[in-house]
Amino acid sequence: LIIQNFSISCFYLNTRKQHCYYFIYLLQTSDLSWLPCRFLDVLAARKDPAGLTGEVLIDGAPQPPNFKCLSGYVVQDDVVMGTLTVRENLTFSAALRLPSSISQQEKDQKVNKLIQELGLGRVADSKVGTQLIRGISGGERKRTNIGMELIIDPPVLFLDEPTTGLDASTANSVLLLLKRMANHGRTIILSIHQPRYTIYRLFDSLTLLVNGKQVYHGPAQSALDYFSDIGFICEAHNNPADFFLDVINGDSTAVALSNLDQEGLMKSGPLPSGLSSERLQGKQTAKFSPSRTITYNTGFLTQFKWVLKRTFRNLILNPQTSIAQVAVTLFLALVVGALFFKVQEDQSGIQNRIGSLFFIVVNQCFSSLSAAELFITERKLFTHEYISGYYRVSVYFLCKILSDILTLRTIPAMVFTCVAYFMIGLKATVEAFFTFMFTVALVSYTATSMAMAISADQTVVAIANIFMTISFVFMMIFAGLLVNLPSIASWLAWLKYLSIPRYGLSALQANEFPGLNFCTGLNSSMLPPSRKTQSCFLCTGESYLEKQGVDYSTWGLWQNHLALIVMIICFLTIAYLKLRFIRKFT
Repeated sequence: LIIQNFSISCFYLNTRKQHCYYFIYLLQTSDLSWLPCRFLDVLAARKDPAGLTGEVLIDGAPQPPNFKCLSGYVVQDDVVMGTLTVRENLTFSAALRLPSSISQQEKDQKVNKLIQELGLGRVADSKVGTQLIRGISGGERKRTNIGMELIIDPPVLFLDEPTTGLDASTANSVLLLLKRMANHGRTIILSIHQPRYTIYRLFDSLTLLVNGKQVYHGPAQSALDYFSDIGFICEAHNNPADFFLDVINGDSTAVALSNLDQEGLMKSGPLPSGLSSERLQGKQTAKFSPSRTITYNTGFLTQFKWVLKRTFRNLILNPQTSIAQVAVTLFLALVVGALFFKVQEDQSGIQNRIGSLFFIVVNQCFSSLSAAELFITERKLFTHEYISGYYRVSVYFLCKILSDILTLRTIPAMVFTCVAYFMIGLKATVEAFFTFMFTVALVSYTATSMAMAISADQTVVAIANIFMTISFVFMMIFAGLLVNLPSIASWLAWLKYLSIPRYGLSALQANEFPGLNFCTGLNSSMLPPSRKTQSCFLCTGESYLEKQGVDYSTWGLWQNHLALIVMIICFLTIAYLKLRFIRKFT
């Protein structure tokens, strides 16, 4: 193995050995903190091949294009659904990654067998755990992650720092599990930092790197002899892993006693067995072959069924995104109902009606800010499962859209309408009530779609919220309440066509105001001297709508709904394209 400036000349994996337990001990400096995971990503075909040279060989042959789907890869951060149990997570992996030719009963048997092999029988039906739900221990969580990959019996299993976040005892138990798997003929390749000696002695093959250059590659038990031969002697009772780190960083007393410098050390590392320097030099400028092919063992409908089932279950079991959403909606409905309780059909009723409708529309827009977390919080989970061949992007996207619309948008819109509509005392007809509910839900769908389009390629929720808040504030200006739309200058008037609140408010006004009379009981003696004619008052709902420039005809009402539907389609298309083409390889 030769790595210089992150350019791979050749890395040869021999999977024919009886015991294959590779230990990539990555020693790094602060400016190369990204090196461990990226080097492992290259070997696992999960690194963007752009800018790379060289090749990775498996038993002397190039990697297959779908190698990432055939091998297992356990990422450093746990990527399991915390609201599901251990068994449910493993069943999900088996359902999507094992061929359709295997019956569900056989898949369940495989899951049960794997649970016993990993020592997870005691917690098999316990939830993995989230920030709000108490779950299993860190070691059990790590073994669950390993089980998600072992479900397909991969010939090669990669692990990115599997001891991260674990105490010494738990880390040792996880590595003992990996050692047992290696003893049964499975190739295990992992990266790790400063392991304790009881962990270090488990490894068969060792690779040491520093600043992107190879220091040592060969049998782990021969590493100390190699360093001793070149003048670096490990003191008694010193951990070999700590000793290697001290030598490479120049902190060891052995360095001061040696005449070799670090540059000489980097140049003196042995080559992997079976590889000559000539072969390496010949391959040094070879172009790194791309390996981005994703293969699936299940069809679209099977993927859709399991992903949708998991998504709905996650929402139901997560009170922060299900129960809380409905509770907040109910509270706001009671607030707006109390503020505008039983509006009168008089001059004050005009202001109260338009004020309540504007509040409702704006509330639906800003309530959709929660949709910004839809793709951001699960970005790592989605990326890992997509690259591993669990499901297609379209499946994940459709399931997220359906689950979010049906649970977090439709139900709150219905609850809000049922409470606020009758408390405010709006038009008491069945047609007007359901048109109102449909409009409120459609505004929520449109705002949610825009939130998805903005946040689909973002990695920080706060940044996405800033963009959405700014957009909604500008849309509010052109909603038709804060400024009279017919009076806006022509060179700015086109902005009203981009305003979600405008379409929602116009539809609600066209649904509520026609047929209302706000001058009932008034006569000329009750008018002020300057207003001796009722024409100075807006006595009918139609006259008010005409002054505001709102088309209250049948087409005028439904054209707002059509505009919102078109915006939904456009925003969802943008969101899908962003999700489809975001960078999924490191």
